[in-house]
Amino acid sequence: MQAGISNTNLNVSTKEDVLRMCEHYPERIVCLTAETTETLYLLGEEDRIVGISGYTVRPWRARKEKPKVAAFTSAKIDRIIALKPDLVLGFSDLQADIAADLIRRGITVMVFNHRSVAGILKMIRTLGRIVGAGEQAEQLACGYENRIREIRNRTDNKEFRPKIYFEEWDEPQISAIRWVSELIGVAGGEDVFRELATHPDSKNRIIADPAEVIRRAPDIIIGSWCGKKFRAEKVASRLGWDAIPAVATGNLYEIKSAEILQPGPAALTDGLDHLERIIRQWHSHFTH
Repeated sequence: MQAGISNTNLNVSTKEDVLRMCEHYPERIVCLTAETTETLYLLGEEDRIVGISGYTVRPWRARKEKPKVAAFTSAKIDRIIALKPDLVLGFSDLQADIAADLIRRGITVMVFNHRSVAGILKMIRTLGRIVGAGEQAEQLACGYENRIREIRNRTDNKEFRPKIYFEEWDEPQISAIRWVSELIGVAGGEDVFRELATHPDSKNRIIADPAEVIRRAPDIIIGSWCGKKFRAEKVASRLGWDAIPAVATGNLYEIKSAEILQPGPAALTDGLDHLERIIRQWHSHFTH
């Protein structure tokens, strides 16, 4: 046995355990958005988190266990500094100003910028490696890839794919971001504004002419208004929208933003499952 190391002093079971002892991983992490918090909890690394977003609801216990130090485009900078984080995790250019403030204060910041399903999976794997849980993250990501494949195999054999208008915001009307559009396809639907979904910023997904939704005649309308309650009756009362098949047949649904608009595990699980249920229900009523 190597000098200085005994079985009583070294209690390791995996290669990851050895790496934890040999390398330094972040120990005080602030998550400015919900998806990294959920991912760290799923990896069993929640003890590293010292601050979270006020919008965090997954897992619910995080709200009781961790101080809330950020909204989405704003943050309590002084409070974050007081937590003495060795890493702050953010998302997209919408948090660029927060990131810049923290960097000027000497804080290490990593900002994820993914917009696709593949990007979500890469985020999970990357975050796992950052905290020394690469093996667990790989298993988690592979599990999501397998369930996506299974759902796609179930839905690909459908003769009809309902046309879906997904509304991310109502004033102005904004269509689905890329990962939502992709998940609509996985679940067996067709995003009627798929060509807009590749735009990373919401301003390029604004539906300038609401009549364009009428022309594209979606069979299903799904709303997820970024934390604001979706009002189906308000959508149905828009001028001329009574001619849309989804409105005429009452196929208007809400998926909570926490399920579908966070680019992390929630979208790949509850969000995708909810999409598939809506589409399955449509098939049961309209394709016999």
